[in-house]
Amino acid sequence: MNIHIINPLSDPRWDDLVDRHPEASVFHQRGWLEALARTYGYKPLALTTSAAGGPLSDGMVLCKVSSWITGTRLVSLPFADHCEPLSSGQGEAADFMGRLRKECDRQRWRYVELRPLSGAPGMGDGLRPSGSYWTHELDTRPNLEVIFQALHKNSFQRKIRRADRERLSYEKGTSELLLDDFYRLVLVTRRRHHLLPQPRTWFRNLLECLRDKIQIAVARKDGVAVGAILTLRHRSTIVYKYGCSDKRYHNAGAMPFLFWKLVEEAKATGAEKIDFGRTDLDNEGLIRFKDRLGTSRKMITYYRYSCEKEQKAVAGWRSRGFHGFCSLLPDTLFSTAGGVLYRHIG
Repeated sequence: MNIHIINPLSDPRWDDLVDRHPEASVFHQRGWLEALARTYGYKPLALTTSAAGGPLSDGMVLCKVSSWITGTRLVSLPFADHCEPLSSGQGEAADFMGRLRKECDRQRWRYVELRPLSGAPGMGDGLRPSGSYWTHELDTRPNLEVIFQALHKNSFQRKIRRADRERLSYEKGTSELLLDDFYRLVLVTRRRHHLLPQPRTWFRNLLECLRDKIQIAVARKDGVAVGAILTLRHRSTIVYKYGCSDKRYHNAGAMPFLFWKLVEEAKATGAEKIDFGRTDLDNEGLIRFKDRLGTSRKMITYYRYSCEKEQKAVAGWRSRGFHGFCSLLPDTLFSTAGGVLYRHIG
């Protein structure tokens, strides 16, 4: 089977495939790929069996990540929770992987990583599990009362009512003011957890590239932003991607308030589910939090092909001590450190 390589940023057929393929997600969209390219310099490409001149019947999208710290590799896709190969059901995945294995060996890339939702059957030998995570999903088709009653009484129901008593206000959109509020809370939250923040340019590029497919929502107490979430949308699926808050106002119920607003808006706009993303298996607190939203969860596994035994990448900058040190930096330097190092993660 002939495999062709296209640039999904310049080939209009990619947009058409993403619009109509049932397995496509927001992470397949041109906006996500363009934001990755603008922010981190990653180079997107897609494999397809469709020749030039006709519509695409299938495609596997990846980004080339080149780093002097973590090596050169192909990832499908960087910073995406999952990215399913868009197949026509003719077994293209195995052919795609055959081509990728050859290129990985020839170019001596560190590895090729796939992040499918439904496992990696039929993709051929050489793929090995590289990590597993829980994903959580909320079915928003039942009526609001049913969804509310499924929420944990203490963690969500009472806090949503508390937010009403606290008279939290709510604002949503993509304005620069909302981005300012959101990013200030990102810095506060990442510092609290001793984690480097994503660069501000990443969020600005997402807003510019995804346009009507992205939204920031902010909860305020007496005019002060105390919690915020950033969500993405593809067809009938909303993806909760980022959340942040000011710990001093946790008793006011800002985050449960925002999640309930998200559910109400999902119902109002005809969304059928909310994807709450991946969670590390050892992050028991976050797993419990998402479970208490009334979600269902399943395990997903990422897979890698390596041309040779992987050399361990320089790991010092990943250490808790390093992140703890960075969390002591002033906001500008803290954000800059995240901007410099995030491009090496992918």
